[in-house]
Amino acid sequence: MSVHPAQLLSDVASLPALPGVYRYFDAEDAVLYVGKAINLKKRVSSYFQRNHGGTRIGHMVGKIVRMETTVVRSEAEALLLENNLIKALNPKYNILFRDDKSYPYLKMTGAGATSNLSTSFPRVSYYRGAVEKKHHYFGPYPSAWAVKEAILLMQKVFQLRTCEDSVFNNRTRPCLLYQIKRCSAPCVGHISTPDYMQSVANAERFLRGDARQVMNALEARMMAHAERLEFEQAAELRNQVAALSTVLHQQSVDNVSDRDVDILAVKVQGGRACVNLAMVRGGRHLGDRPYFPVHVEEAAGFYRDEAEADNLTSKALAPSVEALVLAAFVAQHYLNVAVPPSLVVSEPVNQSLLAALSIQSGVKVTAVHQPREQRRQWLEMAQTNASLQLARLLSEEGSQQARTRALVDALDMAGDTLDAFRVECFDISHTAGEATQASCVVFHHHKMQNAEYRRYNINDITPGDDYAAMRQVLLRRYGKLSESLREAQQTGQTHVGTGRLPDLVLVDGGKGQVSMAREVFEQLGLNLSLIVGVEKGEGRKVGLEELVFADGREKVYLGKDSAALMLVAQIRDEAHRFAITGMRAKRAKVRVDGGKLEEIPGIGSKRRAKLLQHFGGVRGVALAGVEDIATVEGISRDLAEEIYRALH
Repeated sequence: MSVHPAQLLSDVASLPALPGVYRYFDAEDAVLYVGKAINLKKRVSSYFQRNHGGTRIGHMVGKIVRMETTVVRSEAEALLLENNLIKALNPKYNILFRDDKSYPYLKMTGAGATSNLSTSFPRVSYYRGAVEKKHHYFGPYPSAWAVKEAILLMQKVFQLRTCEDSVFNNRTRPCLLYQIKRCSAPCVGHISTPDYMQSVANAERFLRGDARQVMNALEARMMAHAERLEFEQAAELRNQVAALSTVLHQQSVDNVSDRDVDILAVKVQGGRACVNLAMVRGGRHLGDRPYFPVHVEEAAGFYRDEAEADNLTSKALAPSVEALVLAAFVAQHYLNVAVPPSLVVSEPVNQSLLAALSIQSGVKVTAVHQPREQRRQWLEMAQTNASLQLARLLSEEGSQQARTRALVDALDMAGDTLDAFRVECFDISHTAGEATQASCVVFHHHKMQNAEYRRYNINDITPGDDYAAMRQVLLRRYGKLSESLREAQQTGQTHVGTGRLPDLVLVDGGKGQVSMAREVFEQLGLNLSLIVGVEKGEGRKVGLEELVFADGREKVYLGKDSAALMLVAQIRDEAHRFAITGMRAKRAKVRVDGGKLEEIPGIGSKRRAKLLQHFGGVRGVALAGVEDIATVEGISRDLAEEIYRALH
């Protein structure tokens, strides 16, 4: 007799023989698996018509209580929807790559037709975010460092401006960058608009990979100036040619035919995987970035069992774990990132996946599995980096797991579920009672979980009362959770939603803060043994901290070189960092309301312009003293004091 609900089996029987995507859910409505099919009826029915035994696929099928399906028009649409859902739903039996920060770009502002001086001289800058058609963007780059290197190159070779428009529009003399030959000083007319735009055009051609053509054009212009005896202009171009020549000699791949290529190498070891993505843009190797997927072990075993159950291939010909990881990365990564026309890969990529990417991007995408010459060198370099990054990750994880075990042992806690061991740490931060904030950071699965951090604005207390602040944040964090736990106990439920009590509650403080935490937990009816305070040692020296317990146990000194103390210090320091950065941001907002000069009473557009012109920007005004500010035309002594107070 089937263990599955009748409604589920009925839904399976009524599926159409069309392409689509299916999702399986368990009894707690968590997503188990997201899959695609050319024929939904045939594919989904196979899960419930066969005896999968004790395999991973059998274990997963036994948990299914309901499913959802979406019919699409083609296999390509199914593949794209499948990976969108994988990223959104985080299913247990799919290989998943976490969303990373968006890639940075090098931005070249567009030249406008307005009378504003800054729009006549485009600016080069670092940029991350949505693109606008009126500007030009180059990249993406694998890291912020790579963008900054490119900007430095634009300064050295083409002497393009990087200053903000507010500074540019109010300068009366060249800045230091002009003196060190990193800017042509268009702000004060040291270069004409046509000449500056010629440099901009050359820079854009260089970034697109036309470096040799740019070099030839510069050399031709240099010789033309020399023939007309315009030696000063010829010397400027000679310096530009020399700088560009140096760059080209440093760049080992400047003579390749490939302009835009992504190189993808996979390494799998110890149940973890690394995909190293290296980028070539405009014929220049820009660097690489590692990615570490989750659910690799569960998903890889599941996919193998699935392939064997469907008799799609023999066990010997089943896709390798590396190939599965690479396919998941290509499908998920390029959903939100522009895909280049060429991919160099360490494992073969399915043609249907490449076809889907081509349809999505509008550009024919090809993949080379066994490259030659320069492409082979790129791939070997990416494979080496993937191995090194994975070895580093495994080393760090092993060290962190040892620290978790040491802390659990030191506190005499049950270590049956070490991977699920969860610590929440609280800290209070303020400046003489101003802008008080509390932070809560979370340690779980052997690492800090940034996405679960929380800040709490503390109100209605005596300024500087850290005990009252700690009481307020603990009540806000655990008040509703304690009510849910009591209701669950009364009704006999075992599941209380997504909230759960941590295994350890750390408070940054000694007996006083621990006593306050104990009062809160007694009021809420929670277990006092969860609370541990981190008390500074003699002379507040690092390594001499002691642990203070709320349940009456004696204080514990872990030892200066203790792995458990290292973990406690790591969590405590992260809570302090998170609290103090939030407090500073709040304080800055209260004091200067974003630091805008025009919002200071008595400062209009004319006085603001004179201040910016005199000091070179808002930062210069902020660094100036009252006497210096009062020397600006139209700024009285009283107004100078008002400005100083607002900015400090």
